[in-house]
Amino acid sequence: MKQASDNVHPSRARTSLTDFLLLLLITAAAFAIQGYHPAVEDAEIYVPQIQKLLHPELFPFGAEFFETHARLTLFPNLIAATSRLLHLPLGWTLLGWQLLAIFLLLLACHRLAEVFFTERAAQWSAIALVAGVMTIPVAGTALYIFDEYINPRSIALFAALFALDSVLRRRHGRAAAWMALAAAIHPLMSVFALSLIVVIIWLRDFGGIRLLHGASSVSGINGKPGGGAIAAGALALLPLGLSLRQPSPAYRAVIQMRPYFFILEWRWYEWIGLIAPIAVLGWLAWEARRRGQSDAELLCRALVIYEVVYFSLALVMTIPPRFLALVRYQPLRSLQLLYVLLFLVLGGWVGQTLLRKRVLAWVALFTPLAVGMFIVQGQIFPATPHVEWPGRVPANDWLQAFAWIRGNTPQNAIFALNPYHMELRGEDEHGFRASTQRSMLVDAVKDSGALTMFPDLPLAETWEAEMKAEAGWERFQTADFARLRRDWGVTWVVLDQPNLTLPDCPYANRTLRVCKLDDTFSMQSSGGSAPAVAVNHQ
Repeated sequence: MKQASDNVHPSRARTSLTDFLLLLLITAAAFAIQGYHPAVEDAEIYVPQIQKLLHPELFPFGAEFFETHARLTLFPNLIAATSRLLHLPLGWTLLGWQLLAIFLLLLACHRLAEVFFTERAAQWSAIALVAGVMTIPVAGTALYIFDEYINPRSIALFAALFALDSVLRRRHGRAAAWMALAAAIHPLMSVFALSLIVVIIWLRDFGGIRLLHGASSVSGINGKPGGGAIAAGALALLPLGLSLRQPSPAYRAVIQMRPYFFILEWRWYEWIGLIAPIAVLGWLAWEARRRGQSDAELLCRALVIYEVVYFSLALVMTIPPRFLALVRYQPLRSLQLLYVLLFLVLGGWVGQTLLRKRVLAWVALFTPLAVGMFIVQGQIFPATPHVEWPGRVPANDWLQAFAWIRGNTPQNAIFALNPYHMELRGEDEHGFRASTQRSMLVDAVKDSGALTMFPDLPLAETWEAEMKAEAGWERFQTADFARLRRDWGVTWVVLDQPNLTLPDCPYANRTLRVCKLDDTFSMQSSGGSAPAVAVNHQ
């Protein structure tokens, strides 16, 4: 058998104009399939920090719930600098980065496919499959392969793939530069990529591949210790090198709210998403060896080792109670990178064995896949347009209220609203801060997630206190809003209670009312006047 990396194709180091245009076309198709929602889910953590970098006067209250997390990455600085440099509104900057990230991900897949496969059909089938499944869930990690909005994982992912391509082509300087970018944008995801590269180098350059093929020695070249043993030992010591200080009761209560952090709480089908890739990768490695595709075999074998190591770490770090402080590192988020590479190699195999130049076969495979993924995305955000274009306010009561708030309330306003608003029907997981550029009391969904990374900070206690202030939101009356005004400085509220309003509500739609709480309201409420008003909706 050929030595690993003998079949790298340096002659195709540059992307031709035809390839470039095809990648642009597939980028547009992938964007159309997955849709675009710039202020949903984790965007509520990152977008407010970008907004604050561009406008420091924003978010005078509660900024610690996104600043502490966002300061671990240069992502907000990169997006803010792009907006300033190009003199673009932030909305168009975020959209441009989303499209660029998709294109660069597919370009990295194109380069890797050239390494693994010689047939053009295999290369483009690999790229097309990755583009078609970008929003597939990654086992039980609460991740997609690629999100419907730009975030640090999006950039770190394509940087990791370019680094891997550089390693396979033995261009280690380029690999180091791509890994530096990944580390600056998402330190944790870069660790996953680096560990995979370490396994690949061990297999390829230190005799690991011969060991897997049945060599009796566990040593590397010239009798040096196997790099895999070194890497495995370092990973095994990982929990001992991190702080095991027991977190506060408030932090423990918050982290227990996120079952996907704990592998034993995964559902059965999420376990399939963890275990099945090992079997598929083992089979793909055998297929690659049979066809003489040594680099594809190398990758598949490395991915099996990679997944087994991180699965073992997940068992060690998330099951024993004494390691609760380590749960936040979520070792199985390593599966995001594995899923991309798994679908890349699987797509190449499909292209070289089943599709080839059969046009009808291509249509029969990728049309149902694209349509199915498009429909699923519509079900995830049923009350929101598939693509949220910058500057357009969708016919969504929540987003219309958020747009009114952004344009008609003071920048130093402090809002209170249902702490579970991101989970309510019709809200579609849109973040309040990211959508309105206004401060708020904590929410139960994203603020609780952001603070899980910092067990040694008092964020959990602050979150718990504000959540207690908002407890029983659906039953709030005038005195409760007056208490929020008095104790927390809340100046505005968003009411989702269908039969309740307050005296000063300058905005209302079918679902929501936006009401002002001034000092007069607080004093009147304390005196027993200005009662809440029941509203009769037609």
